[in-house]
Amino acid sequence: MSAIHPTITEVLSRTFRVPVAEILPESTMDSLDMDSLAVAEFAVVIREAVGVELDPGTLHRDTSLAGLTEYLRAAARDEAPVSTAR
Repeated sequence: MSAIHPTITEVLSRTFRVPVAEILPESTMDSLDMDSLAVAEFAVVIREAVGVELDPGTLHRDTSLAGLTEYLRAAARDEAPVSTAR
């Protein structure tokens, strides 16, 4: 996937004690038994880890980790500073 997926895996396993074997690209917050409070906390931790603000409408309990990874990758690209050096 990308460097973002391992970060998501680490956050879910370390912070929320989700078994690594359950953290698959097709997993959703719902399938990982993350309630709405855990999802909100996850958004904060991911923002700190990846540096991308999650749009509240983006992170639903039925959003797949693959979809979240793609969203974060695109958002990180959009927020990257543009080099003007020549």
